[in-house]
Amino acid sequence: MTKIALDKTDRKILAILQEDGRLSNQDVAEQVSLSPSPCLRRIKRLEEEGVIRQYVALLDPDKIGLGLLAYVNVRLEKHSDAAAHSNARALGALPGTASPREDFAVAVEQWPEVVACYAMTGEMDYLLRVHVEDMDHFSRFMMATLLRHPAVLDVKSSFALQRIKDTTALPLV
Repeated sequence: MTKIALDKTDRKILAILQEDGRLSNQDVAEQVSLSPSPCLRRIKRLEEEGVIRQYVALLDPDKIGLGLLAYVNVRLEKHSDAAAHSNARALGALPGTASPREDFAVAVEQWPEVVACYAMTGEMDYLLRVHVEDMDHFSRFMMATLLRHPAVLDVKSSFALQRIKDTTALPLV
């Protein structure tokens, strides 16, 4: 993973766009004391180099009926079982990808309740951020989806009680 060289102006542009990605190039240029053409060139370079991944609208989950936020730790079958899984798949007993971890990663992409999934160090293999309507919705997701995945051995769930800080802005140090 190559770190992109960013100067003070690039960082200021990024900070402005993290705050409001809908600003016009003219507005951004004025805030960083550039004319519009060089500002646009910098923004395009940041997009092309992948520093700016995408532009999105951030929704309030409560206002769209997704009032329960859960963090779910998931432990999959042991890594040593991957060889048995591959052998069973080769014999036609299991469809899917090369390993339980890869099967899980493919499956989680299809679950709309999961808005983030991270492979983790430590006792659990994955951490999921799950947005659902309520506890009934969470229960249905757990019982009908997550716990039915053949690689899942154990899950531990925690529920957010109060939002203290919730930002998408990265520190630009």
